[in-house]
Amino acid sequence: MTIRRIHAAPGSIEPVGPYSQAVVANGFVFTAGQVPAKSSLEDQPETFAEQVRQTIRNLEAALIEAGSGLEHVVKVNTYLTEPDQLAEYNAVYEEFFGPHKPARTSVCVSLWGVSLEIECVAVVPAQEEK
Repeated sequence: MTIRRIHAAPGSIEPVGPYSQAVVANGFVFTAGQVPAKSSLEDQPETFAEQVRQTIRNLEAALIEAGSGLEHVVKVNTYLTEPDQLAEYNAVYEEFFGPHKPARTSVCVSLWGVSLEIECVAVVPAQEEK
């Protein structure tokens, strides 16, 4: 079995700890939790809706670097800081996942300096032979 570790996707902030943003193994990509940071933890969108969009864009960047994409996500874990964020989160989430509805768990937790974190598991499609 080959395991490929992606420390940081191009255009993403460096991980804030000793971990990879994504790991590819056995045809799947497993992402670390992504947050709404643009260039640093101090650089986050102002509104919650834009924070969700930025977080999903960061997730997408890790998936693309791993050879996958949002359309291949099979499981999402979402961590919100306030229960009343769920309706707004769902509205933005649907912009990205639309009819493709991965299995999902959403929980409310305390996070360090961010309003949400999202991680996922996705399939890495087989590369066509040329």
